[in-house]
Amino acid sequence: MRTKTINILLWTLCLLTGLTACSDSFLDKEEDDKKSEEDVYTRYEEVDKNVVEAYYLAKAANRPLVWLEHFSSAAITDECESTNVEGNIGNLYNQGAWNPNSNFPGNVRQFWSSLYEAIRHINVTLEGIEKYNTPDNAMSPGDLNKRIGELYFLRGYLHWLLVRAYGEIPYIDHSIPANAEKNFQKESVHAVVEKIIKDAQAAYDRVQDVYSRNDENFGRVDKGACLGLMAIARWTAATPLYNGAKDKFGYEGTRVFESEYTYDASRWTKAKEAAKAVLDFKVNGTQRYKLYDKYDASDFMDDGNRNLNGSLVYHRLWDMFFDYDALASEAVFFVARDKNAPWQGDQYAPSRGGSSRQQPVQEQVDEYEYMAPDGYGYPVYSPEARTAGYDDSNPYVHRDPRFYRDILYHGAPYRDNSNNARPMNTADGPDKIGATNATTTGYYLRKFMKDGWNKSGDFQLNCPAIWRLPEFIYIYAEAVNETDGPNQEIYDLINRVRARSFMSPMPPQTLTDRDLMRQYIRRERRVEFFYENKRPWDCRLYLEPSSPEELAKEQTFLSMGSNNTERSINYWKQNKGSYPRCQRMINGMRPVEDPAGLIEIDGKHYRMERFCKEERAFETPKHYLFPILNTEIQVCPTLVQNPGW
Repeated sequence: MRTKTINILLWTLCLLTGLTACSDSFLDKEEDDKKSEEDVYTRYEEVDKNVVEAYYLAKAANRPLVWLEHFSSAAITDECESTNVEGNIGNLYNQGAWNPNSNFPGNVRQFWSSLYEAIRHINVTLEGIEKYNTPDNAMSPGDLNKRIGELYFLRGYLHWLLVRAYGEIPYIDHSIPANAEKNFQKESVHAVVEKIIKDAQAAYDRVQDVYSRNDENFGRVDKGACLGLMAIARWTAATPLYNGAKDKFGYEGTRVFESEYTYDASRWTKAKEAAKAVLDFKVNGTQRYKLYDKYDASDFMDDGNRNLNGSLVYHRLWDMFFDYDALASEAVFFVARDKNAPWQGDQYAPSRGGSSRQQPVQEQVDEYEYMAPDGYGYPVYSPEARTAGYDDSNPYVHRDPRFYRDILYHGAPYRDNSNNARPMNTADGPDKIGATNATTTGYYLRKFMKDGWNKSGDFQLNCPAIWRLPEFIYIYAEAVNETDGPNQEIYDLINRVRARSFMSPMPPQTLTDRDLMRQYIRRERRVEFFYENKRPWDCRLYLEPSSPEELAKEQTFLSMGSNNTERSINYWKQNKGSYPRCQRMINGMRPVEDPAGLIEIDGKHYRMERFCKEERAFETPKHYLFPILNTEIQVCPTLVQNPGW
């Protein structure tokens, strides 16, 4: 890996640790640099430092691998279970032990006050540039205009992060003196989205088309990132939480601008057009983005240049999160050095000296489709998969190849710390379910791991990207499906992403069934973006925990036995489909010794059996949005608390 080629700008971000602490209000922070205002804004080099700090603040606000400080956001949704170390952060959310009266667990500058502090820093910088007519970079004319564009992008991006967590917010596009009266008003999400689009367009008009991976500015905002922000904002506004929440999807809350969230199909049209702009974007006549396609279907080498994975994990799937060519061709916006080698050590199974900090759950595992003999992929809970041969007692065969890269399961080909091949064993030994520091769900995380790393030396993780190309393929496909119904174009686009992972295509039925196509698109998002800080927001945007369909499934589940594990088993055996997506429980899978079992480890035969791991708290509409801390409302009484809080 050529670290010198990745954005020198972002390397310097780690040095910017002298940030001011949170103040009484999210808009109270004044400039506290010892240099005078004139000293800063009459020198390009000083302004550039302010831009670097803006990047740092934006990075700190949205780190996919550790959105909750020591944990991914996967820990607070039906992707993963977390351990109780580091203050039990994930489980506090899952138990409902968080409220607007105290700081949220795992706060590392990703919540309300920190986001507005970052926005204020940007506004002060933009105003200083204008006031003092900051000179351009004498060594590289045009740089100042690019830096201004980057600030506009980051301001829009930070407001989008606020919308993602809080919904209705004030859009702040100017600096506010500390002694000013605090009377800020929320705006509707649709009004905020239009302002995000305006900032993104202002950025697009100023920033560079693209930076090559060999450019020292690789990683700075370019025109593609601006198009990406527009598409993400349009898609957010088109999803059920803000488009038909009450009139179509059963939302029971009342937000300030609730009347603006009735269904409007034109929002999907705008999302379609914005996503298509990303897909069609060209630089000098060449397609800007393309799916990473190095290595072929015969290559299963890992980062240690060995195949100890039973020829199940393709080299391409190992490398797509580490190869700089993948970042250059596919990442629409990313941050550098998200984590390093110790993060991986925390995720390792105990047999490799790890503490299995986050463990995939059965709900996520069930979304990786079965590759049927007819050449198509089907969800394992579908009649088609069962008829085609899927066996839940031996569930880890003929699955989507992304499954083998993402998740370690009982019997998975693995290795020890001396790089000797051995199978994962969750029935015996240090990795047994429930052993010290071991999994409690029957699974271990594998995604983003370097299997060949044996806790010797260090490496950096520049992944996952905030947005990468498949996201915009899915947005476009979803928007086309919602406006015009399924067609050959989106069928081919989605299958192109699947083929990149050597996955079977969707069945032809999706071409004529809008609801089936919708299911496949959402499942694709969930599988492709597992552990990438998408699922906690997606389940909210789609109002899954209160949808009539999922609530009906939840009632069916509760009728399936006298305890949750009995229900977990019976629900599956009686072909009731996927587990309820209500975020109120998670399930696992355990090995049961059985002479007739088809999984053999150390001379013992096993079959797999489902069990319920735990119940969780998710109240609707309360937990659809994060609350504004009451200290913020006390300072600015014109703010209205989110529903349910």
